[in-house]
Amino acid sequence: MIVTIKPNSNPVQVKRLTKWITDLGLDVHVSEGEKSTVIGLVGDTSKVDIDLIRSLDIVEAVTRIQEPYKNANRKFHPEDSIVDVSGVKFGGRHFQTIAGPCSVETEKQVIGIAEAVKASGASMLRGGAFKPRTSPYAFQGLGIKGLEILKKAREVTGLPIVTEIMSERYIDAFADVDMVQIGARNMQNFDLLKAVGRLNKPVLLKRGLANTIEEWLMSAEYIMSEGNLNIVLCERGIRTFEPYTRNTLDLSAIPILKEKTHLPVIVDPSHASGLSRLVKPMSLASVGAGADGLIIEVHNDPTHALCDGAQSLRPEQFDDVVKAIDVMLPLVNKERDK
Repeated sequence: MIVTIKPNSNPVQVKRLTKWITDLGLDVHVSEGEKSTVIGLVGDTSKVDIDLIRSLDIVEAVTRIQEPYKNANRKFHPEDSIVDVSGVKFGGRHFQTIAGPCSVETEKQVIGIAEAVKASGASMLRGGAFKPRTSPYAFQGLGIKGLEILKKAREVTGLPIVTEIMSERYIDAFADVDMVQIGARNMQNFDLLKAVGRLNKPVLLKRGLANTIEEWLMSAEYIMSEGNLNIVLCERGIRTFEPYTRNTLDLSAIPILKEKTHLPVIVDPSHASGLSRLVKPMSLASVGAGADGLIIEVHNDPTHALCDGAQSLRPEQFDDVVKAIDVMLPLVNKERDK
């Protein structure tokens, strides 16, 4: 349920209303926008007397919410959320580019790539310390050692880091990571979602391989229900019957999400296509569809990469993509932080 407060209402009356609601055993989410204040009610709203609330002088409207996700719902929070990751802002007019290797291999490799993508305009460094792989015999990542290499690259370049967490047991090890990634395979690992919800870190939540938009938003709701509202959604392609690409990039999800949620939305064109030659056109298409950023795989030697070399750009190719993006951003009323 949503209660819309009239402009310039008495703050004391608003506070009394929120206290009355919480005394009924409901959680309250207050969103103060430029034009109005919205109070979101989460819980069993059957005990709430809608007519009584409507009769109050400060109340403009009361609306019941049909969608099962509440905190992530744009009706609860009409303004775009701005998620701050160590000074890098996602959402609103901000456009961010995250880049780096699929997996952390060596300190020299990661630092070299980090320096190159920063010079081209990347605002964050990505890299897999822990790698979920379809085959148990494939390279699984360096684990804790990989995390330390990412931190070293951050120390050298100043780029905040984002990397994937695979299990609750590694929560403590991620205390010094700027942004925690939930990968596609873990999108419905509800215990892990609740654990990162209790972690005071921004979360990059990737869409599952075969999940609907509502299921994706419900995963965000799991995180938000634990108190962590700093979530960036990442569309990375879904599995369809089409064999020419690794996945099918669902660009229609971007404008739909912009209608349904206030959370920022970025796109991973590397995993979506699986082919490096498709990363640039899919990146530009994502910008045109309204994405708030991109996460792109970049490797100094893709031919010899230990993971996903076929979809990784070389640093000079990434530089070309960023330059093309900069031409498009003014057309969609966004700007890349420089």
